[in-house]
Amino acid sequence: MNHSSSQTSSTTLDFLKPLVVQIEERLEQFLELNEGCPSSLREAMHYSLMAGGKRLRPVLVLLSNEACGGQIGSAMPAACAVEMVHTYSLIHDDLPAMDDDDLRRGQATNHVVHGEAMAILAGDALLTLAFQLLSQEIHPAESAVACCRVLSEAAGACALVGGQVDDLYHEKITRSTTENSEALVRDLEAIHNRKTGGLMRASLLLGGIVAGSGDDELERLGRYGSALGLLFQITDDLLDEHGDESQMGKRVRKDSDRGKLTYPGVLGITESKRRAVALAERAMSEARTFMGGGKLEALAEFVLSRSR
Repeated sequence: MNHSSSQTSSTTLDFLKPLVVQIEERLEQFLELNEGCPSSLREAMHYSLMAGGKRLRPVLVLLSNEACGGQIGSAMPAACAVEMVHTYSLIHDDLPAMDDDDLRRGQATNHVVHGEAMAILAGDALLTLAFQLLSQEIHPAESAVACCRVLSEAAGACALVGGQVDDLYHEKITRSTTENSEALVRDLEAIHNRKTGGLMRASLLLGGIVAGSGDDELERLGRYGSALGLLFQITDDLLDEHGDESQMGKRVRKDSDRGKLTYPGVLGITESKRRAVALAERAMSEARTFMGGGKLEALAEFVLSRSR
């Protein structure tokens, strides 16, 4: 790898900052709903959507669009749509019936502040607003249809929602101490390829679609997204083991305490870090196939640096 983790972190954050500012400005604009939306619902939507966070998924839309020679402005609605879907999933995952979390992005979770019913409705509204954006703001119409297909598949029963079902299932079952670790890793990857990886992969594809990319470019973006998604999940699991709650903005050690499958829990810290390095190298290798892929390459190295 070409940079130290400290150099990579600084460089990555430098080029991400203006993108994040633009994303948040557009998110605010897209939340300016007409008078038919109750103010209490808009407040609940705004509370979670504008709570900050890394904005990694919308950034991926913009970086993939740029890598494929597109114009960032044309991809911004798709970037905002992905962040709305991601935020909806967090609101619902945090509910007492799901992961029962009380802290997200450094603040109390939506249902703690606005109540369970309003949190559910805010998530529903963000999900549907995402597809409204794609259908109204992406041009030409063929690209809008392709974006709707990609994002709906990533957020649907066979991907994000199905992954959450399996995640909840594995939390509830009692596992034998003699269970094969590779079998458990396959279960882990099946879950996170559909949850974390699926939405990241969709983000890359959306940027490529808006840029007018062909099948070959989209396949390479998909491979990058799949590797980055698993890399992100491993580093997230490692941070859950030894991270700082005030820096992460959410509870730490909660997944292992609840009996969820995690990479450190199945493989241990050393092997988890080794796999993270391999995934980062795979993602960076795909990024190098794009003339404008330098930022995608740096982003993968930055995600890896979170585990160090």
